[in-house]
Amino acid sequence: MGRRQLTTSTPVGIAVAVLLGVAAVLGLRLWVVEPLTVASDSMAPTVAQGSTVLVGRWQQAAGSPDAGQLVVLRDPVDGRSMLKRVVAVAGQTLAIRDGVLYVDEVAVAEPYVDPRHVDGTFFGLMRVPAGHVFVLGDNRAVSIDSRDFGAVPVEELTGLVLWAG
Repeated sequence: MGRRQLTTSTPVGIAVAVLLGVAAVLGLRLWVVEPLTVASDSMAPTVAQGSTVLVGRWQQAAGSPDAGQLVVLRDPVDGRSMLKRVVAVAGQTLAIRDGVLYVDEVAVAEPYVDPRHVDGTFFGLMRVPAGHVFVLGDNRAVSIDSRDFGAVPVEELTGLVLWAG
């Protein structure tokens, strides 16, 4: 007796191929890379409101991000995704004095922050707790960030930005 082979030229084969393709795309989106549309202008001018970024989801298991990386987290108030920049990691101290960010008492060069919008901004000295990061928006004048809700536990980060355009 001959064996019947399932090929993509049969209706069942086509259906199986489509289902496998859909499952692969959904899997990639859930666990690997997801596009995210930026809902606010808190990261302008680096990432404008309405822009799309690609978020790496597998990065969650890779440990704590480095200072300078863009991350996605859930807004503690409404649960929506928000994009912010990690400015300090566990064990580091930070302060903002007259709009200048200091990490471990060293002024951080932030070419993405408009100094005209942060002049006169202050935030007291704090140490980032173990297992946490401190995040800020690049558009500090309008950003709701760790200055408002505190340092963020690393496990609450939902991904790292791989590409912002």
